[in-house]
Amino acid sequence: MLTELRVRNLGVIEDLTVELGPGMTALTGETGAGKTLLVEALQLVLGERASPGLVRAGSDEAVVEARFATPGTDNDEVIVARAVPATGRSRAWVDGRMAAVAALVEVADGLVEIHGQHDQQSLLSAAAQRRALDDFAGADPEPLAAARRALAEVEGRLADVGGDEGQRAREADVLRHQLDEIDRAQLAGADEDAALAAEEERLADLGAHREAAAHALTALDDDDRLGEAVGALGGRPPFAEWEGRLRAVAAEVADVAADLRAAVDTWEDDPTRLADVQARRRLLADLGRKYGDDVAGYADDARRRLADLEGTVATAAALEDRRRQAEAEVAAAEEALRKVRQAAAPGLASAAGDRLRRLAMPDARFDVAVDDAGAGDGVRFLLAANRGEPPQPLAKVASGGELARAMLALRLVASGGPGTMLFDEVDAGVGGSAALALASALAEVATHRQVLVVTHLAQVAAFADRQVAVRKATRGGRTVTTATVLDHDDRVVELSRMLSGHPDSDTARAHAEELLHRSTATSGPTE
Repeated sequence: MLTELRVRNLGVIEDLTVELGPGMTALTGETGAGKTLLVEALQLVLGERASPGLVRAGSDEAVVEARFATPGTDNDEVIVARAVPATGRSRAWVDGRMAAVAALVEVADGLVEIHGQHDQQSLLSAAAQRRALDDFAGADPEPLAAARRALAEVEGRLADVGGDEGQRAREADVLRHQLDEIDRAQLAGADEDAALAAEEERLADLGAHREAAAHALTALDDDDRLGEAVGALGGRPPFAEWEGRLRAVAAEVADVAADLRAAVDTWEDDPTRLADVQARRRLLADLGRKYGDDVAGYADDARRRLADLEGTVATAAALEDRRRQAEAEVAAAEEALRKVRQAAAPGLASAAGDRLRRLAMPDARFDVAVDDAGAGDGVRFLLAANRGEPPQPLAKVASGGELARAMLALRLVASGGPGTMLFDEVDAGVGGSAALALASALAEVATHRQVLVVTHLAQVAAFADRQVAVRKATRGGRTVTTATVLDHDDRVVELSRMLSGHPDSDTARAHAEELLHRSTATSGPTE
């Protein structure tokens, strides 16, 4: 429930505070006095788009604050605020803490519905229409929600073990094929390719290698200078160390010569072996492209994953059975909810249509369409405001006043919705007995929620539990708007003005007293 609204520097409003109570409150005043500004102020603090043009001339920013009583919640009240600067971006607060403007929209969704000439989004949304039908039908969507949560949990567990049965089988087949390919390669170790590369180099240019070895061997055989050096130092003790080193070098040279001679004598062209080495290297390169530099490591990981997949067969089978059961439970819950919605739709359409016909829409026809699939989540409210026209979605056929009356009719026949409803210009084009019917309907809705009504009709204002007069005055040479909660005598004067334009008229006052008396007898005592 909205308990307090403070507005500063918004249009003609300089600084205005309105305290509100339960039941029905009428906001009345001359055209242009600022009633619509109060509606716009409430819209701003609930997240609507802000226009710098609303800031009062000469002020840096407009500020709106609203206090809502929320009994039964953790804090028992919510305070929201919005500042709209003359230049720059607006700022928002929720319970004294800075917040994004989107946070105001989330708060507003559970606090207020505004209906009138400008904003009807709540009534036009599919979710709101579905909730209204469920409220009327007494439908409980929770069993379906619980079934869907259970199905999502099973599907999540299946995803953890590798998806569905077919997906797991496909992954296992791929892993088996990969492991078979790696195993058939019979990898010899991480250094195998390096060894093969060296062998390929030898075999690929064998003739040149033998020729080079033969040339080196000839040089070694023809050069006996190492022997001469050893002989020159032999028997001389001061040179014993160097003599020993030269003898070691000579022995090493002899070994090299022997190896070179073996290469010259034994290395032969082997095209078959060269082809085999090259083929093997191509195979190793292909495996590396497929599985990375560490093919053996990939194989180890693949074997572990395959073992996991094969080890989850029993678990997966049980989960698959549970998923099929959960899907059946979701389908059954959807069918049950859809049948409840479809069964209730004609009754809601009839009840809302009856209410609309009593709210100055005598030719109105209201229909409720429910999708014949799933849970029937596709709920659409259709309205034909005039005789002979086919029902169309509300957004296409209804004016602001018609939409406001449609929501009023729905709230009369279906419970639910936020605790505060604001109707702006719901009485447009209404008069006579229809005005009394509209006033009575608003008062009826106000028996179980707070209703705020911006109205020009005395019949509507008289049914309110309290009345706030919005007036313009002049201070310091500038126009300002004031809002005053009226007592009984002041209400008589204000109603007289609304009835005849002459608040001092005895006839108008007598009529005003009669309206107040009639509304009291119909809806209970007024303040």
